[in-house]
Amino acid sequence: MSNESNEIAKFQDPGLPEHVHRKTDVDPKAADRAERQVAILFILSALSTVLAIYSYIFIPDDKFFFLPIMGDTNAHQLFLGLGMAFALLFIGLGLVHWAKTLMPDTEVIAERHDFRSPDEDREDFVRTVKEQAAAAGLGRRSLIKRTLGLALGVSALTPLVLLRDLGPLPKKKLEKTSWKAGTRLVTDPGDRPIRPEDLEVGAVAQVLPELVPGKVRHLSDIAKDAVLLIRLRPNEFQLNAERLSWTHDGIIAFSKICSHMGCAVALYEQQTKHLLCPCHQSTFDVTRAAKVIFGPAARPLPQLAITVDADGFLVAQQPFNEPVGPSYWERSS
Repeated sequence: MSNESNEIAKFQDPGLPEHVHRKTDVDPKAADRAERQVAILFILSALSTVLAIYSYIFIPDDKFFFLPIMGDTNAHQLFLGLGMAFALLFIGLGLVHWAKTLMPDTEVIAERHDFRSPDEDREDFVRTVKEQAAAAGLGRRSLIKRTLGLALGVSALTPLVLLRDLGPLPKKKLEKTSWKAGTRLVTDPGDRPIRPEDLEVGAVAQVLPELVPGKVRHLSDIAKDAVLLIRLRPNEFQLNAERLSWTHDGIIAFSKICSHMGCAVALYEQQTKHLLCPCHQSTFDVTRAAKVIFGPAARPLPQLAITVDADGFLVAQQPFNEPVGPSYWERSS
């Protein structure tokens, strides 16, 4: 019996049965068969990742088909989810099967040390790790090594492909909204033109630009065009002459999109005349052209200049004078 076996025997319960070797430890054919099985699992993982990427890019997100159990099913989401799930499943199964059938099956005792080990022991540890890595078959089982690398490498493509959802930087797109000189302000919802007398002092309303006949309102337009109308008493404003000329009879208009992270500024405190973004508590003073008085926002909300047309409806004097949305996008300052 070797010295290592003697050391192990001292710590074993005499009543425990002797260690039983696995078939792959004594039968080279069984070991080769297990290696092929592990490789197949890794290849299946890689194919599942390819399925997920294919579904994400080539299957339209509005394509449906009927499944007896699930009914009408979105093919894009189904195969994307199945591909990602099976990619991780097969990698896990392959690693478990590899560990249970091919990695070393010897019992090792590691004594605990309360303090930092001497440098000699640390060097021995590094050398032992390298030896055990070699014993695990990373060097001589090239099929497993190659297929594992394939599965892990291909699976890493999935999050990279999903980054496409972030889209390109908006650049100058945030400067272009549907607001133009003479565009009427309409209620959201309802698309009803608004007169100044429709708003009482202290009232707030969300509005959108009136649609051009034949044009459809898209969500991307709403995200940039949403505006909050707030009516104060004219003497409550603390604005310079230019900003005051952008108001009408105590009514002032601001972009609803927070200048911090693009959330919807949805809360208005009538007593303090403050607008509050619920995401990160950025607070804007309506009386001072939506100046930031609290929170992480770095810029005021863009103000929309408004007036009335010949029919007495509220309209925009001009487009926004600056880009709407988060201030970390491209700005002039």
